[in-house]
Amino acid sequence: MGDLFLVRHGETEWSRSGRHTGWTDVPLTEHGRQEARRLAPLIRSHHIGAAFVSPLRRARETAELIGVPDARVDADLREWDYGGYEGVTTPEIQRTRPDWFLFTDGVAPGPPEHPGESPEQVGERADRMLAKVDAALCDTEGVVLLVAHGHFLRVLTARHLGLPAGRGALFQLATGTLCRLGTEHGRPVVAGWNIRPPS
Repeated sequence: MGDLFLVRHGETEWSRSGRHTGWTDVPLTEHGRQEARRLAPLIRSHHIGAAFVSPLRRARETAELIGVPDARVDADLREWDYGGYEGVTTPEIQRTRPDWFLFTDGVAPGPPEHPGESPEQVGERADRMLAKVDAALCDTEGVVLLVAHGHFLRVLTARHLGLPAGRGALFQLATGTLCRLGTEHGRPVVAGWNIRPPS
């Protein structure tokens, strides 16, 4: 079977300032567009058997700029629902919750349409997405590509490796980068992380 490629969308104003960006549909900055365009040659050098993208426009625009405009939109790839912490930075949260950590504590409740997710709930979505990836890898030649968001892809990586969702904390993920998950001796491994083309 082929490998799984992960692309985090390019920079947005909110990612640059550290604001938690779940469902808010923030566009890419020009720098974020440049990050995505620089990835295109890396993507083109592989046969993409199947591609999936988050419904949010920062991910969809990234998919277009890296050369996969026909990626299948999948709601399971959306970013963590940050609930009451949407648009808030970690230092701001820690003013009232000094020991708060997203990957263990989750988020404060939000409005009914965006109540927030626990790490375990994000892990359940990641598991559903990985089942779709496995099916695609069995049905196609080449790699499967996911274009999505930083915290979600970190949780997905943890689940791919058989770790609890909260262990996604171990995988810092920069905007506009490519990561590669593969196998070695039949076991899942991280084969490349935060890959950018040479400047």
